[in-house]
Amino acid sequence: MIPAAFEYRRASSLGEALQLLADGGEDAKLLAGGHSLLPLMKLRLAAPSVLVDIGRLSDLSYVREEGDRVAVGALTRHRDLQTSDVLHSHAPLLAHVAGQVGDPQVRHRGTIGGSIAHGDPASDLPAACLALGATFMVEGPRGKRQIEASDFFRGFLETALEPDEMLVEISVPKTTGAGWSFQKFNRRAQDWAIVGVAAVTGANPGIGLINMGATPIRAAAVESALASGASPSEAASHAADGLDPPADLNASPEYRRHLAQVLVRRALEEAGAA
Repeated sequence: MIPAAFEYRRASSLGEALQLLADGGEDAKLLAGGHSLLPLMKLRLAAPSVLVDIGRLSDLSYVREEGDRVAVGALTRHRDLQTSDVLHSHAPLLAHVAGQVGDPQVRHRGTIGGSIAHGDPASDLPAACLALGATFMVEGPRGKRQIEASDFFRGFLETALEPDEMLVEISVPKTTGAGWSFQKFNRRAQDWAIVGVAAVTGANPGIGLINMGATPIRAAAVESALASGASPSEAASHAADGLDPPADLNASPEYRRHLAQVLVRRALEEAGAA
């Protein structure tokens, strides 16, 4: 449970963080809240040679309106999302899901950017971002670029971020007045979800699934069924279409497929899908 030796660098600005990341090469890692990276380091599943601490970059912690969207700084902590008046008014799903992450200690230290950049398929916030149709702003030595949430997650703990890039902002469309729901099933409070569902209904329905594949997944078949006028029950029957859920000590793939259908139906009914 002791990590391999590493160098520690603390960045005082975004520019310095990007420079330290570039100097460290592919073996450098960013450290924000640390709840995703440090456990992997203790188990020697990750062994970065350099840790670049960005936890004190306060200018990347914000929630603000930008026209028809809400912009969220990547270093905004889960607790700040949970209590944000802007999110409660314009993207309540994101505020609610942030309040379900881990326990109070995790929510006061963990950041939305760290959760998304980690790319864990069992994580709650990536699924919420998929359901909301979020866009991620990343920055590196070649400048800034935008990546749609649906294009961001590439494989198990693998994202579209280059080794010298950093996620700096999450932008979500305002969903004022739209129905939404978040459902997840776990054996004990604070456990990772065996299966979870983040849903937004209305003109542009979005369904994000947790722990139903190697990446956070958007349930395209359910969204298509809803767009065609299917009932919540009919749409939910497509929840596992084309998906390959994992098998582990908690559940078999068959159980996860069944659970996804049940939770998607509940989410759509709660969100008021027609």
